[in-house]
Amino acid sequence: MDHGTLATIWFVLAGVLLTGYAILDGFDLGVGILHPFVARDDRERRIAMNAIGPIWDGNEVWLVTFGGALFAAFPEAYATVFSGFYTALILLLFALILRAVSLEFRSKMSSPRWRHAWDWGFFAGSFLAAFLFGVAVGNAMIGVPLDERGNVTSSLLDQLNPYALLIGCFVVATFAMHGAMFLNLKTEGELQRRLEVWMWRSFGLFLTTYLLATIFTLVLIPRASAKFERFPLLGTAAVVVAVLAIANIPRALYWRKAGQAFLSSSVTIAALLALFGAALFPNLVTAANDPALSVTIANAASSPRTLTIMLVIAAIGMPFVIGYTAVVYWTFRGKVRLDPHSY
Repeated sequence: MDHGTLATIWFVLAGVLLTGYAILDGFDLGVGILHPFVARDDRERRIAMNAIGPIWDGNEVWLVTFGGALFAAFPEAYATVFSGFYTALILLLFALILRAVSLEFRSKMSSPRWRHAWDWGFFAGSFLAAFLFGVAVGNAMIGVPLDERGNVTSSLLDQLNPYALLIGCFVVATFAMHGAMFLNLKTEGELQRRLEVWMWRSFGLFLTTYLLATIFTLVLIPRASAKFERFPLLGTAAVVVAVLAIANIPRALYWRKAGQAFLSSSVTIAALLALFGAALFPNLVTAANDPALSVTIANAASSPRTLTIMLVIAAIGMPFVIGYTAVVYWTFRGKVRLDPHSY
């Protein structure tokens, strides 16, 4: 295969890895976002944490794999992103560590103050991580100023622009909805009934931010919709799938088909990320000041030999990742049951 084809394949594969992470760790972050508001006592908070306890670290494998793929396949883009967004990435790393530490440390002591502090740490880490992911997507869409060497010339405050903040809020709402639906599948009794209310609330927040994000994207970033003229079939299919999946969520909630609602939420996330990828392609980092300075799959990709070797490794390794994920989810299927070894 030629260099351009290999670079395009790895652009798509990186998108698949990012989508897998958003769907799987998205509901983990959503559970953390809802944690202080849904769970009313220590037992319910432990149930919420144990719903994701056995699987959250496996879900993060998708993010680690995405980062590794970006580094190996598009090192120039990796360098631009990790240098230009250094402060934001350190904050993201802090948030993910805080979420993990809160899960592991909460039940180490029975003190109510100790547990209450880690409950809010669990919320703060989950909320901040989801918000920063959204800010990153917002900046990728609207673009950042780059110099001739591909260095980002904006500051952290510049990156916290109104559009990026809106997308950050949209991602928080999306993950909260996704997490509420997953937690509803893992609980029973009074907590499950309370979650039915929160599923509707989070869906309303998701729908509001989704409409605002769509409107502002079309107004502020006309090149995003113009990209679909190059890929009309992909763009139309992704839009139709996203609209149908979103429309099916309230139907499934009304008929109390929580599994269908969660599946629709997962499809919605996948379709929206497909639209994001199509709007971004062929750029990896869009230069807001001069499109000619953008970091693209053409000028950022590794050599054809490297991309080919990576493709062989991915063909061998990905079935193991998917198989591992399937086994873990099958092992910990069903409702949460607390025992002495639970979080």
